[in-house]
Amino acid sequence: MTHPNAELIKRFYQAFQQRDADAMAACYSEDVRFSDPLFEDLRGSEAADMWRMLTARAQDFSLTFGNVQADERQGSAQWVATYLFSQTGKTVINRVDAHFVFRDGKIVEHHDHFDLWRWARQALGMKGLLLGWAPPVQSAIRRQAAKGLAQFSAAR
Repeated sequence: MTHPNAELIKRFYQAFQQRDADAMAACYSEDVRFSDPLFEDLRGSEAADMWRMLTARAQDFSLTFGNVQADERQGSAQWVATYLFSQTGKTVINRVDAHFVFRDGKIVEHHDHFDLWRWARQALGMKGLLLGWAPPVQSAIRRQAAKGLAQFSAAR
């Protein structure tokens, strides 16, 4: 029998496949903490708004996931999103390792790990290839992502 927290992870990614950010957010606790190489420390509604923004803006989007594992306390999964990066029109294939912490049947921590330089090479083209490894460029990418999320949240 599959652990209920593994089912929670599956429900989260099935909602992501359908671009249903509200169903994704329903898997989170109100005080969830999310991090990935772009959004380093989102809390609560910020994490839900990030998914709302990403699913609303997604173009030519597809997602696969697998290797879902979970127990009472923690879990993991791997997922691959393919989409057009709206700012450049370039196709991105982002391979992500996800780690979760659970409490009371909800996700309280969600940490996604992927290679930001690889992402930048795909999303930004030559600029990402030549400079995407550099800390100042990665910081600029993070600032732009944070600015986009703040604008999206303010408009909701």
